[in-house]
Amino acid sequence: MAEQHRALVLASASPRRREILGQLGVAFVVDPSGIDERALPNETPDAHVRRLAGEKADEVATRLAGDAARPLVLAADTIVLIDGEVLGKPRDDADAARMLGLLSGRAHVVITALALREVRGSYRDDFALTTEVRFRELELPTVHAYVASGEGRDKAGSYAIQGLGAGLVSAIEGSYTNVVGMPAVETLQALQRAGVVGRWP
Repeated sequence: MAEQHRALVLASASPRRREILGQLGVAFVVDPSGIDERALPNETPDAHVRRLAGEKADEVATRLAGDAARPLVLAADTIVLIDGEVLGKPRDDADAARMLGLLSGRAHVVITALALREVRGSYRDDFALTTEVRFRELELPTVHAYVASGEGRDKAGSYAIQGLGAGLVSAIEGSYTNVVGMPAVETLQALQRAGVVGRWP
């Protein structure tokens, strides 16, 4: 386990983010944010993902203002971007098939933004990481079979690289865990900068 000096709150219900923090040996509690995640008019994708991560962390840190332990709050947001279009979670299976068709045989980027906030304190840290992912050419039967598996129904871009979706990906440039939803190395370094984690492992 990591040497831990401060309590950590994960402002996300994502099982993938919980798993990554657990793999790093970091102890935490989960307290998801309930902010409105819709984009603002004329907001760029990069600004959108960064704003959401920050607002999630701010909302939970404000809600925990009475916590005497003064934990650090960690929030994240992930988007999939191709041709300037943000691919969020699919509305239905037809939308999922449309997204996979867009990604087929091409490269796209995954951006994860993270934000750390100190409860009743001034510490703030915001950053984002981009990973390029390339899909193999997908035949329609493969698209329909993957959509029918249900794996991508609650995932940005309609796929899960850590699951069956690994079979859709031909190449990746950058952090694998960033595509999953939280870049492990950069998150650990951020927690060390914030004084949450000391000696590791």
